[in-house]
Amino acid sequence: QVQLVESGGGLVQPGGSLRLSCATSGFAFSSYAMRWYRQVPGKERELVAQIFSAGGITNYAGSMRGRVTISRDNAKNTVYLQMNSLKPEDTAVYYCYTYIVGVHYWGQGTQVTVSS
Repeated sequence: QVQLVESGGGLVQPGGSLRLSCATSGFAFSSYAMRWYRQVPGKERELVAQIFSAGGITNYAGSMRGRVTISRDNAKNTVYLQMNSLKPEDTAVYYCYTYIVGVHYWGQGTQVTVSS
């Protein structure tokens, strides 16, 4: 059974940093690309970052580009999202995602709130 479990969210002041983690199980983690998305209430879920399985190639999207780094530890079956210089508009629920043999898998999400 594929499981994605995010952690690391919380309340942070503007300009601060957080590192999100997504622990996975139930599939060959090292063989699949992983993504982080975020969603603000009332808006569509948007892609933040992607990391491919081979060579750790990464892509970034949206307004967080340049302030986030996605990485993975294949030995721990975990993907990370390091977020720096956080802004109030980064407040959202952040989700881990993967796509395996035609099926979309999402974690439960972790809330990030940027506020003074």
